[in-house]
Formats: sequence, structure tokens, C-alpha cells
Amino acid sequence: MKNTSIIACLTAVVALVACSDVKRTPGSIYMPDMAYSRAYETYSDHSNLAEKGINYNNRPVEGTISREEDAPFHIAKDLPGDTANYVASKQVKNPYDTLSAKDQEEAERLYLVNCGICHGANLKGNGPLYKDGNGPYAAKPASLVGDAKYEAMPAGQMFYSVAYGKNLMGSYASQLSRKQRWKIIAYIKAKQQEGKKAAPAAAPVATTATVATK
Repeated sequence: MKNTSIIACLTAVVALVACSDVKRTPGSIYMPDMAYSRAYETYSDHSNLAEKGINYNNRPVEGTISREEDAPFHIAKDLPGDTANYVASKQVKNPYDTLSAKDQEEAERLYLVNCGICHGANLKGNGPLYKDGNGPYAAKPASLVGDAKYEAMPAGQMFYSVAYGKNLMGSYASQLSRKQRWKIIAYIKAKQQEGKKAAPAAAPVATTATVATK
């Protein structure tokens, strides 16, 4: 009987302690950012993080590349109002200029997933976001095939635009690896060449001399 009373008392004490609202402090945490994750969206506002004592800018350390990453792009993003690096990027060659059939298939898949929504499956700027002007996006995206401006744009300058963003297009550096970006650009260039070959030859322009001989 005595043992039963002791056990009952101990059980009651444990129950009271377990159900109490006593605040427990674990003490100092060596690396709180790892203990308590702070998740932030890529395009969310990070301007006030420093005020909270958080050193975060969602960019990799300058001069580093991720594991198994290759084909580094040595040209940095221009400062606001400057275009020197954008112009210099014209000289950078695509290290994956020639794609195998398997790589071409993968590049097409990556294009459709990441670029087709704006530039369209046929690369003529009529993706679901524009849809002949009836989509949610009012401005027509660039026609990558059939527009002389983009057909003449060097691969390196295209890479700069995809890596850092240009005008209304944001950066795709977080969505695509460097190798994937280069492969997509090689795919675009291949489609541009196909478009040129498929274009009908222009009819000869009649001149005064040819009219006079008729």
C-alpha cells in the first residue's frame, strides 16, 4: 500500500511538471542559422535582413563554382547604368556549341520548361503568357527566330542576359546551371539556322533594264 502511494505521488508530480507552462531556455546555440532555418523566396525583399543580424544575399561567393559545375562565365554583371560587360560578353564562345542528339533533346526540354512560356514553343515570342495579345502579359516577348536582332546576337551575349537578366526578363541563374544555359542557347542558335534555311528565297526585284528587255 505504501509503495502504491509513493508511485501515485510520483506520477502526479511528473504529470504536473509535464503539463506546466514553465519556459525552458536551452542556453546559447553555436550556429543559430543552422538550428533555426530562415527560408526566403528568391525574388522576395531581402533589404531588411541586415537589420535582423542576418548576413544573406542569395548569391554564391564571388569566384566560386558549385560542385560538378563547369564552363565558368568570367564576365561579371554590369553596375547600374553601365553596359561595358554586356558588350564584352559578345566575345565569349559557347563551349557547347555542337550538341549530340541526346543533348539537343534535353536542351529542347529545358527550353520548353523555362523559356517557352514567354518565347513560345516555336521561339517566335508567342508563348502562353502573351497568346496573341490575349494572355496575361501585355508586352510581346522577343521573337528568337525570325528577328534579325536576336539572330545576330552572339551566344555570349545571350548567356549574359540569361545569367543576369535583361530588361523585363529576370535572371535564370538559380533555375539553370551554366551548362544547361549554354545548351539552351545552342538549341536556340540551331533553331535560328533551321529558320533561315526554311525561309523562302526572295523574289528578284525588277529593274529598268530587265523591264526594257521584255
